[in-house]
Amino acid sequence: MSGTLNKAVVLLSGGMDSATCLYWARAQGWQVYALSIGYGQRHAVELQAARRLAQALPVVDHLRLELDLRAMGGSALTDDIPVPTAAPATSSIPVTYVPARNTILLSLALGWAETLGAHDLVIGVNAVDYSGYPDCRPAFIEAFQTLANVATKAGVEGHAFRIHAPLLHCSKSEIVTMGLALGVDFALTSSCYDPDAAGQACGLCDACRLRLAGFRAAGHPDPIRYRAPT
Repeated sequence: MSGTLNKAVVLLSGGMDSATCLYWARAQGWQVYALSIGYGQRHAVELQAARRLAQALPVVDHLRLELDLRAMGGSALTDDIPVPTAAPATSSIPVTYVPARNTILLSLALGWAETLGAHDLVIGVNAVDYSGYPDCRPAFIEAFQTLANVATKAGVEGHAFRIHAPLLHCSKSEIVTMGLALGVDFALTSSCYDPDAAGQACGLCDACRLRLAGFRAAGHPDPIRYRAPT
């Protein structure tokens, strides 16, 4: 376990995975700094969830940045493309993939970490129960850590950065179990790609289906509100 004076930057989207990572970082004895990005996502209600989670922990600081990726589009989350409501028929990368999103978000987290003198970055990517995004895989995490240590003043001066993905090899049910053990209140989170104006989840998108299956497998009810039968 790292010393209690160490700082960590956690990418906090407001979903169940990032919430679990937030509480995991605290359990390491780190001073926790949360970073949330408004990138033009249609499910911006997740940013309200991120604020609730940061306040509940609480974190040392919660920074929210705005970077509107709608200008580039290319994803059902940032463009006028319908969010799929059925399981993908093939193993191809789904239209909810946002081009280079995690590369961009981790780069912003890296910049803030270097400013803070933090050397631990935490991200809630998962390569087991996930949608097949390339930036949620072990190769991406390994490559970004290498990049972080050759592309920053701190890195080349020997103050190595570590990219932590504690959920990388976990199933969704394992994430639920871990989060509950860490004290996460999943009622504060939001995972849906297409929530309504009241923040209720659709129950049909890929994120909702994975979340619901995870709670069922873990033997716990999902505490958030759904607008459609699940």
